[in-house]
Amino acid sequence: MDLRWEDGFKIKVGTYKNEATISANREGLLSLANQLSALAEEAPGSHIHLDQYNSLEDGSVELIIEKTD
Repeated sequence: MDLRWEDGFKIKVGTYKNEATISANREGLLSLANQLSALAEEAPGSHIHLDQYNSLEDGSVELIIEKTD
């Protein structure tokens, strides 16, 4: 899967009680849109795994986006 990131992207994922929050700048939102578009073309079970060591801002919780049927 070709994952394309916009220059200067910033994405942070957090949780509070039963809520998840994705906070991103313009480039981050465009980057997420790119990731979702690429994932939509993959087989069911394909996924994107993001965390603070892989693309998310420090202090972010892990985010896994999976394509189902």
